[in-house]
Amino acid sequence: MTDGTGTAAARPRPQIFEVSTLYGAATLAAALDAGLFGPAADARRVLVVSNNAAVPETATALPGMAGWDGVAARFDLVVDWNDTIRPLHPGHWAPPAQDRPLWQRVLREAWALDEGPTDLVVESVHVNPAAALAGIFADADVHVYADGLMSYGPTRESLPAATAARVRRLLHLDLVPGLRPLLLTEYGVGAEAVPDAAFRAVLDELTAAAAADPGVPEDPEAAPTAVLLGQYLAALGILTADEEEELHARMLRAAAAAGHERVLFKPHPTAPASYSRALEKAAADCGVSLLTPSTSMLAEAVFGRCRPRLVVGCFSTAMLTAAAYYGISVARVGTRELLDRIVPYQNSNRVPLTVVDALLPDLEQQPPPEQASFTGEDVTGLAALVRTVGYCMQPRLYPELRGEAYAWLAAHWGPEAAPYFKRRRLTSLELPGSLAPGNRFPGSRTALRVARRVKRVTR
Repeated sequence: MTDGTGTAAARPRPQIFEVSTLYGAATLAAALDAGLFGPAADARRVLVVSNNAAVPETATALPGMAGWDGVAARFDLVVDWNDTIRPLHPGHWAPPAQDRPLWQRVLREAWALDEGPTDLVVESVHVNPAAALAGIFADADVHVYADGLMSYGPTRESLPAATAARVRRLLHLDLVPGLRPLLLTEYGVGAEAVPDAAFRAVLDELTAAAAADPGVPEDPEAAPTAVLLGQYLAALGILTADEEEELHARMLRAAAAAGHERVLFKPHPTAPASYSRALEKAAADCGVSLLTPSTSMLAEAVFGRCRPRLVVGCFSTAMLTAAAYYGISVARVGTRELLDRIVPYQNSNRVPLTVVDALLPDLEQQPPPEQASFTGEDVTGLAALVRTVGYCMQPRLYPELRGEAYAWLAAHWGPEAAPYFKRRRLTSLELPGSLAPGNRFPGSRTALRVARRVKRVTR
């Protein structure tokens, strides 16, 4: 193929993007708008849409959500991964190693992708469907994007060597300005923030595309002044359904005590309708007017429509989005109890819980500031805490953090630090705060064995 002058025209570079949530799609759209994947004319961009719900047929599909068409228009082709591998489930299926070259050949032909250098842009690279795509496109450069607070925590488990060697960067939202992600750093992967202005512009686009909803009034005289974020923690096995309903009621009572008379409850998309009804009694008892959206929209669309003064949640990423991109005051309820309850210790939700608990005020204990703001000192202290928690969660992946974790615990162990750690975990790692304190030595496992041997000899 030539460009009309007799010179061979450069063929567009295949770029494959995998997405499963509208928030993630917004992150990708912002990255494209900011030029983080080069000019559109130089690439053929395929968006692979995956519905990872336990029963995909009962969940709202991304193409049916407000604003989806505008996001999808940024890509040359949009494909449904569930349809591609039907009847297999995208969260469970990956092709056997011997079948991967055949799958790549089939998909390149179906998606009209040229041979040669390819970019693969995925969410959680260690689990399917991202892991399946990384195995199929075994020669592609891998870019990981993280759209939530989990990017600040450790990698859940080791990646296959063939995948780890191809990861080029981690794209993330700057939800806590100045806090650097820990995710994938053990592989030398650098982090790159998606520009705030680009992401906020996409959020505004999605807000404008959402249909009018009587449950989300824009009139300042009727609009809610506080928004409560549900998370459906019962689905994670962290709380029972009754406990989660009570958590939502606690949020409402705390907002009412802070002087809010009009409150909107934004349920998790998979939450049962009974959650909003369960809040009605609490609202009546507090004399609060309770609103609930009747259509499916992002929490950020609610923020853009209503302009609330306060957002309350447990550890939802949308809390930090409200603070970072809308300047809204944010507060937490119930976070400390969940820190104690989630198991195992390396549960990926531990770092989001830690970030929210350490950074935001407890609405049941104190009124929040009028506008969210985090000082450099706040972020510096949080970064050291998160790295220490990250080491304790995954010590084998981050042995180089042991000395730093030991020093932090030695300097800070006490009632304020205790909620973020389990003493049995500290004991097994021989760190300050353990159940059997004594002369302990920071360092690697080998260093610890040598130190104990020296100690015995000198006695």
